[in-house]
Amino acid sequence: MPQDSSAFVMAIGTIGPALAVGMIGAAALIGMARNPDNSNKIQIAMIIAIAFAEAIAIYALVFALILKFVP
Repeated sequence: MPQDSSAFVMAIGTIGPALAVGMIGAAALIGMARNPDNSNKIQIAMIIAIAFAEAIAIYALVFALILKFVP
């Protein structure tokens, strides 16, 4: 049973960050296409936002490992 719950946590915990990274990337590409002069600033902001979104997936991984290995 703990394997089922950890798999469920990882499945649910990675859907949000995956969608967020896709939306952030799409918005950054649209912004760069509209204003190529500010593409460096947009790219830096995009990388920081993706890092924050991926942190949520890492939290889900840590929680799933705790569910799996801690009795």
